[in-house]
Amino acid sequence: MRTLTAPDVAADLHEPDDDPWAAIVLAHGAGGNRGAAILRAYADEFCARGMLVARIDLPYRQRRPKGPPGRADAQRDRDGIAAAAAAVAALTDAPLILGGHSYGGRQASMLVAEQPGLAAGLFLSSYPLHPPGKPDRMRTEHLPDITVPTVVVHGRSDPFASSEELAAAVELIPAPTMVVTVAAPHALNPERTGVAALAADAVVTLLSPQ
Repeated sequence: MRTLTAPDVAADLHEPDDDPWAAIVLAHGAGGNRGAAILRAYADEFCARGMLVARIDLPYRQRRPKGPPGRADAQRDRDGIAAAAAAVAALTDAPLILGGHSYGGRQASMLVAEQPGLAAGLFLSSYPLHPPGKPDRMRTEHLPDITVPTVVVHGRSDPFASSEELAAAVELIPAPTMVVTVAAPHALNPERTGVAALAADAVVTLLSPQ
């Protein structure tokens, strides 16, 4: 494994033995960093299926080793994902997928909605559809602007979205989608559920060249 550094970019790379058929940038959740167990699990499974994987620290985490992002961090974090995408694109001509867990996935989804040509696909792990206990505050405004195939991974006991709420939200995306659902909370417990392998299989099914 090697480290990728550039302005606003700090990433660990997982590189397959052969030329990758896709590259994916994975951003962490609000309380984590690029070493999060869920990102490591995804990276191992994606790389085993021939993908180049970059686990990134979002800019707010690069500035502060602990704590959640503030409201003012969101745009800079999206810019950081875009910078990571550019750095990874310089390494390979393979199609680029953006995504992440929770907050990181949300910021990736907003970036993909804002810049339709930036990525060939989107990967959302435990998308935080609304704050826990506040289903009246849905974070769906940008979903109709997502035009790339999207894989969504969801835990059935996630307080940020019920399975029914998530299914309705995914219907707003006007592109091919695939939802992977497991019996798990927001963290998805990758060591117990095998969710990373299921997610990687879904990405291959939806996004690999036919």
